[in-house]
Amino acid sequence: MNSTTLCPECNGRLDDAGEETYCLDCGLVIGEDRVDRGPEWRNFEDGPDRKRTGAPLTRSRHDRGLSTEIGRSTRLTGRKRRLFARLRRQHNRTRISSRAERNRVYGFTEVRRMVGALGLPDSIRDRACVLFESAQNEDLLRGRSLEGFAAAAVYAVCRTEALSRTLAEIGTVAKATRDELTAAYDALNRELGLPTGPIDPEEYLARFANQLDLPNEIERRARALVEKSHDLGLTNGRNPSGVAAACLYTAATERDHALTQQSAADVAGVTPVTLRTTYYDLRE
Repeated sequence: MNSTTLCPECNGRLDDAGEETYCLDCGLVIGEDRVDRGPEWRNFEDGPDRKRTGAPLTRSRHDRGLSTEIGRSTRLTGRKRRLFARLRRQHNRTRISSRAERNRVYGFTEVRRMVGALGLPDSIRDRACVLFESAQNEDLLRGRSLEGFAAAAVYAVCRTEALSRTLAEIGTVAKATRDELTAAYDALNRELGLPTGPIDPEEYLARFANQLDLPNEIERRARALVEKSHDLGLTNGRNPSGVAAACLYTAATERDHALTQQSAADVAGVTPVTLRTTYYDLRE
């Protein structure tokens, strides 16, 4: 056996499971470690699995989630309840110290609401909040719509993360108008230099096919049509969502699947005329 696992006095076995390392035979204390290396939480008797670590840090809060909240209890009555109501009101007032911080709180709230409505992951939410804060630090919000910049931040992050959403989809859950959204996105793209390139129509295929309830065979054929469209240059200068809808419609027509141009165009947020233009080129 290794000498570090034996007692130097009697060669007995050592036990280091607790704070001290001692010999099980003679009781000699070899060393002590006062650092608690266990988990940083504990359970309390007044509730199941209550942890004292608090919530994790998040970029979707203006204070990174480090603020304290005064909770509510049904066991308080009379004077105590009124006291805690006053404390809660004053606490909420002191959490926001400036107008810029108030705007950030409102913008982050809008971002979280839209991300939840669109079913996007938390990583998109956090990056959109960071982008909104960067726009505020660059003084891009002055004289512009906060709702527009919140929606533009979500749209921009979706594009950079290859989770493209159309402007129509963002507009359905945003409080900003289409003009406010596009103006805010142009300002973000121009001033911050976003790494956004042309949208690949293939990014829309899976979602559009799911909404149209199309089989996997048609989706695979549509992907092949998108690749052929790239080779023929049919995607240049065209709406990528319209190209994706046209490829799905073409694939469904080849497989004799019942799909109307109107339904495919509605999913993509384009007109049937836009869809037919690409469809005729694909047929040729």
